[in-house]
Amino acid sequence: MSISNLDALDEQILKLISNDARIPFLEVARACHVSGAAIHQRIQKMVSFGVIKGSQFVLDPQLLGYETCAFVGLFLKEPSDFDRVVAALREMPEVVECHYTTGGYDIFIKIYTRNNSHMLSFIHDKLQPLGLQRSETIISLHEAFHRKVAVPDFATGEGGDVQ
Repeated sequence: MSISNLDALDEQILKLISNDARIPFLEVARACHVSGAAIHQRIQKMVSFGVIKGSQFVLDPQLLGYETCAFVGLFLKEPSDFDRVVAALREMPEVVECHYTTGGYDIFIKIYTRNNSHMLSFIHDKLQPLGLQRSETIISLHEAFHRKVAVPDFATGEGGDVQ
């Protein structure tokens, strides 16, 4: 589905539900001045086209005991091992994001570990056996902010207001 298939009502719905995934459909309907059924149909349409990829609760890693957040750039010995390595990373609960990037890294991941000792053992015991040439780790001292992607203005196709 392209942006040209979405209209101002879809934009309004996306802005409302991206700010609060638990907002009742009837509340969205009232804000948009349409029926609850119309909201349900629009959301189902956007789900089926992949514009909406689910909803989730956001957990606080630190309150769950994960004191260390780090970004790790992986250099593979054999770049052809990419799919195998990504499949292995998918099974590691410490890895919360995995990206195939341009630049020097073959793979760039975000991890959460209980502490620096846990991070060291994770890198040594889980990452190195994957066939890495080497890795580079950047520890995050503090997340200054985190936001969702902005909903664009569907009338113009330009970026929307930052939420």
